Amino acid sequence: MLKQDVMKPDTSPEGGRHRAGTPPDEAPVRPGLTGPKAVLAPVVTVLTIGLVFVAVFLAAFHTPRPHRLPVAVAAPDRAAALFDVRLQRAAPDAFQVERYRDADAARSAVEHRTAYAAYVDTSGPPRLLYAGANGLAVQAMVTPLGHAATPDGRRIEVQDILPLSKGDSRGLSVFYASFGLVLAGFLFGQMTYQLAPRLSFAQRLLSLAVFAVAGGLATALIASTAFDAIPGSFLALAGVVALMAGAVAAGTGLLIRIFGSLGIPLGSIFMLVMGNASSGGVLPPSFLPGWLQPLASVMPAGVGVRAINGLAYFHHDGVGSGVAILSAWVVLCAAAVYGLDRVAASTGIRHVAHRGRSAADA
Repeated sequence: MLKQDVMKPDTSPEGGRHRAGTPPDEAPVRPGLTGPKAVLAPVVTVLTIGLVFVAVFLAAFHTPRPHRLPVAVAAPDRAAALFDVRLQRAAPDAFQVERYRDADAARSAVEHRTAYAAYVDTSGPPRLLYAGANGLAVQAMVTPLGHAATPDGRRIEVQDILPLSKGDSRGLSVFYASFGLVLAGFLFGQMTYQLAPRLSFAQRLLSLAVFAVAGGLATALIASTAFDAIPGSFLALAGVVALMAGAVAAGTGLLIRIFGSLGIPLGSIFMLVMGNASSGGVLPPSFLPGWLQPLASVMPAGVGVRAINGLAYFHHDGVGSGVAILSAWVVLCAAAVYGLDRVAASTGIRHVAHRGRSAADA
């Protein structure tokens, strides 16, 4: 009598992996939206970000107008008053005259970006000094002021005392370099939670430091060394860019740590759209609408752009405050993430950024 083969249960590790009641050939169910929500959620999210971008940038740049640009004046009372009248006739409320004791003080104000131009009429022919490094928009506003003759018939000599670098003929290199690392910082903050949600705090901090330092050095190498577009100290430029990228990455990471997937569009709106619109890279903050100007002094992009311009052209204007503010962004955001991690660990609560990945791995 032939013995019938008996099927023995598979006791190998591979065979034991299937859970009871789950067909071995069936793909695991992945968490996520289904039905109408799955169709509409990406549309609403992406359109919201895009339309905020359109609205903010058009509001800021569709008809940019200066708002009381400071102009230094070193001249006798009568000459200063007549120059002020000319400014108001040329563009009411666009300029604000500030008196200086002599030509050297007025010139220093332009060189340190305290003033955008200087009218000097102390000895010799009258001169209009300006900094081409402020960009073409400022140049287009201030140079016509010197084209007309003074009331006594003397011609005004127009002089660019801080011209742009030869590798930056349009004055946009600082903005492009800054925007590239701001974008990279946002993407890093997003991907560090998507690709490695279970990193410890120390590992996450190390990853942030490596990203910021490598990004700063690479950007300085490209912008300063390869293209000669941003003059100044290589290491100082790399340090400011590294802090700016780290601040954006830390801020984005904190938003995702708190809000989960909702932190990604929030980071896009606040760190990318609002940050770059108010950065002053395209136009100085004095050209921005009043509701947007304050962001230039607190957002990483605006603080970083001013510091880079200070390193490159304006005798370190904004560098000290920029380093302090960018460092505060990194430290405070990292401290907030650490505090949230400690609270979650002590109470056994999983934060929202980990839930989806945990469910998928289950």
